[in-house]
Amino acid sequence: MSDVIEEKIKNYRTAPFDARFPNTNQTRNCFQNYLDFHRCNKALSDKGQDVAPCDWYQRVYKSLCPMSWVAKWDDQIEAGSFPGKI
Repeated sequence: MSDVIEEKIKNYRTAPFDARFPNTNQTRNCFQNYLDFHRCNKALSDKGQDVAPCDWYQRVYKSLCPMSWVAKWDDQIEAGSFPGKI
């Protein structure tokens, strides 16, 4: 991973502005970053590559999403009933 990306992840504080979600309600942003994290992990794991770049999505969804939602989604993934496409 490049030094610039590592530096940005290291100095990360909260989710940056995302033009796809310009409104105050960040629910979709939260869910999309949760999906992106799991998709990234799956894609890179299947290729046998390092999943460190996926940490960005995890940090974003953890700063936006209530932990109760994340726990519920994790349980749904384990049970095979998660509504999103990963």
